[in-house]
Amino acid sequence: MDVSTRLGQLPTEILEIWHAHRLPVIFSAISLIAAIRLIQNARRKREKLSLSPVPISPAKKDEDISLPWQLEGRTEKQELDLELRAEDSSPPLVQQRSRVPKTVKGVKLKSGQKQAKDFDHTTDKIQPLIFFSSLAGTTEVFATKFAEELTTWIENTSELPSLLKPELLDLSYIEYDDYFISPPKTDPNTKYVYLVLLPSYDIDTVLDIFLENLQETHNDFRIDTAPLSGLLGYTVFGFGDKQGWPTEEEGFCSQAKQVDKWLAKLTARKRAFPLGMGDVKGAAQERLNEWRLGVQEVLAEIAAGKGLGDGVAGSGDAVESDEEDIEGVENSDDETPVSTKARRPQKLVRVDDLEDLGRMINTEEPADSAPLAIDFTTYKSKLKTPAVVQLKEMVPTSSPTHASLTKQGYSIIGSHSGVKICRWTKSALRGRGSCYKYSFYGIASHLCMEATPSLSCSNKCVFCWRHGTNPVGTTWRWVTDAPEVIFDGITTAHYKKIKAMKGVPGVRAERFAEAMRIRHCALSLVGEPIFYPHINGLVAIMHANRISTFLVCNAQHPAQLEALIPVTQLYVSIDASNKDSLRKIDRPLHRDFWERFCACLDILKKRRFEQRTVFRLTLVKNFNMADEVRGYADLVERALPGFVEVKGVTYCGTSAAGGAGITMENVPFYEEVAAFVEALAEELSNRGLHYGIAAEHAHSCCVLLADKERFLRDGKWATRIDFEKFFELYEGGGEWRPEDYIGGDTPEWALWGNGGFDPRDTRVWTKGKNKGRVIVGGGGVGSEKAKRQGVETVGPGGMVLDGAGVVEI
Repeated sequence: MDVSTRLGQLPTEILEIWHAHRLPVIFSAISLIAAIRLIQNARRKREKLSLSPVPISPAKKDEDISLPWQLEGRTEKQELDLELRAEDSSPPLVQQRSRVPKTVKGVKLKSGQKQAKDFDHTTDKIQPLIFFSSLAGTTEVFATKFAEELTTWIENTSELPSLLKPELLDLSYIEYDDYFISPPKTDPNTKYVYLVLLPSYDIDTVLDIFLENLQETHNDFRIDTAPLSGLLGYTVFGFGDKQGWPTEEEGFCSQAKQVDKWLAKLTARKRAFPLGMGDVKGAAQERLNEWRLGVQEVLAEIAAGKGLGDGVAGSGDAVESDEEDIEGVENSDDETPVSTKARRPQKLVRVDDLEDLGRMINTEEPADSAPLAIDFTTYKSKLKTPAVVQLKEMVPTSSPTHASLTKQGYSIIGSHSGVKICRWTKSALRGRGSCYKYSFYGIASHLCMEATPSLSCSNKCVFCWRHGTNPVGTTWRWVTDAPEVIFDGITTAHYKKIKAMKGVPGVRAERFAEAMRIRHCALSLVGEPIFYPHINGLVAIMHANRISTFLVCNAQHPAQLEALIPVTQLYVSIDASNKDSLRKIDRPLHRDFWERFCACLDILKKRRFEQRTVFRLTLVKNFNMADEVRGYADLVERALPGFVEVKGVTYCGTSAAGGAGITMENVPFYEEVAAFVEALAEELSNRGLHYGIAAEHAHSCCVLLADKERFLRDGKWATRIDFEKFFELYEGGGEWRPEDYIGGDTPEWALWGNGGFDPRDTRVWTKGKNKGRVIVGGGGVGSEKAKRQGVETVGPGGMVLDGAGVVEI
């Protein structure tokens, strides 16, 4: 056979070979490709789970802060650049660890499974933890008495040596993550039982935040479904008012029921004793005693090694919640067609994800049946009308919060705003001196109104005067009043309070007449004013009425801060110099509070030439003073505010303050505040920052640092404001700077070292003391020299100390 003939037969032979061996070849190729892809995936770097910002130290000023609202509209290249910059900002190992979500392990017991053997009664100890929440103090009284009776029972029960004395914990003053993501990690031989006593409210309180926290923990993909399964058990007791909510269906003890439900999920159904409920206007104490006896019996059984029993751990075969588990609903095994079966009635099930829609479709439906109708306008199936979210008032007139705030002198405007006459306003009307804002900026107290458009706050500061009596929240979810309604309400209420002063002895007629024209508004009081959705509209109305605005925010709402229109002076509360200290003293509700805090500082730096910016440092001894000068200097260097006010905390003298850890021992002496300011000024100077101590108001235990390059004019401090010039610039539009409305020179009596009390006013001393005394400033006469000259020194919170004791001024 010649070569040409042989070549002509090659395609036929190749085709025959392919037909004979094509299946093994195809499978071999697929296997090879799959193996290559597996090797590539194994070697590839783990994909990032989110673009959440890495916590940033305030000293690292040049790093980019990217918050969730800033990620919208970002291109893939920008996202990649963001990730690369984040990776380069710290050592690789540290950075990887900070970006990997923390996983909290737990064990979820199946229905019918016995309780896990996690307690050895021969070696382990049982620590009961009693959690409570109280707004008006009623639940705290019940909880305290319950703890005392339980302690007495434990001490008198010698056969239960493994039971420890119970600890009483206020939900308002603990970190939820320390107790409700996993049991406390102390002694490995100490096991915990949670006893929770809760009231019911129709307003937003810390209890609502606690419920949200439990729900978020359960739904957090980084945390196992039952992270609290290591507990020995839990039980809940709720207090309610049957006059307001006659039945459970109408809301009686509704919040306690919700906590009981979520704890059942988080603990893998370790309910140790059924939910107890008591009517505060009925037999609440009797019901609580019955519940306590049941809890004692359960504790004794656990201590004896009997656990919680079999079945659904902690509650027999009872249903754990009012939400049916879709996976648990199965068809019967008979061959009856699905369309003719009698189906068990099912409750409406919430669908939070499109994937859940697949679970709702019965895959056994006949092929010729009509397609399933899915309503995408609601989260619930088979609902005829869309669900309507009912917004409620922040502070209803019937709520205990309204009664408490009104008793404290507040006028509640609408449902979420308030106004109160300041004690300095009363003092100025009587010619007894204005507050530090007059010494520093020229704001006469009798011309100033103190108000807030939001009584709610996102922090629970240990030094807050309200101590939980005002609502809290992280998002605005209440009925919203219009800015015009708020402005008319707060001004009318303020004038009414001023008129009530006309009969007070010592009120000066000329100042009373001047006070009937509001010139300034301090948007602070209580709550977080920037939280109000229409804050810009309210500020614009005030400026239109020639009322200057001094707005104070807590550096937890960067989106609102960035959108804020220029105010006369913008304050940011700086209550700590580092993340851990801020968490302890401000107790913020936001989990990303430090990222929010840092973002607000950067916004402040960017806007420092649009409006006067101020750092407000509140010093609390044993909380945020010791060894934190450098940390505060880092923050000042990062934001470069025009002014830094340093003020000693004011002790409000309530029992709630003591519960938060604040006593008179935490109130710094004025000399200590002055020494802190001098150290801070020196640290800033060493860093090349041009800040100097400008003024003081010893009466308020407050000292002012100011930027020399901006507010030191011809060698003299000029910290005051030309308010008329401000309104001209504001109304004229265009670009202008804070330096354009600087007022006259700071008065001599207000400068550092001179005390800061206006000599035109009269100092009034209480308890029959002499009226000729002077306040010694931190930069003036020293303490020892003052004693030699017979002059008193200023003590905690602006008090004067002498040999006869403490004189309040």
